Amino acid sequence: MKVERIDAAGQALPSGDEALFLDQGEALHRAFRPIMGSDYRAHMAAMFAEGARLIQLFDEGEVRALAVWRAFHTTYCGYRLEIDDLVTDETQRSKGYGATLLAFVEAKARAIGCDTLTLNSGTHRTRAHRFYFREGLHIHAFHFTKDLQG
Repeated sequence: MKVERIDAAGQALPSGDEALFLDQGEALHRAFRPIMGSDYRAHMAAMFAEGARLIQLFDEGEVRALAVWRAFHTTYCGYRLEIDDLVTDETQRSKGYGATLLAFVEAKARAIGCDTLTLNSGTHRTRAHRFYFREGLHIHAFHFTKDLQG
């Protein structure tokens, strides 16, 4: 299963039509990552083929938060679960959705035997950083990038 859904209490929802689930979460995901190509399903399919997975938190029939994650081995922190994206609908923040989703992902990391949970966050996302600190994450390293397309 590449797309999982949970409710606002962090309980798993039934699996089903993953294409429909992608469609339901696309607007929220694009609000967070506007540079994704025009074909969202194809973009996510490519990520899924590389091992990425998606978790959506539903409440009142709507996707309120989502996380994209993948697990892999490293030389510096063992087997890790890395969160590529963790976003809550801007209009739904401070309702506990982000904390519920992060706790669910952490439980998943523990269940699959990960040594570490990591995520990257843009330096400008100061509200998110306060949330991550409050949830027990800390800054462990710098993440350097170099644009190769321009």
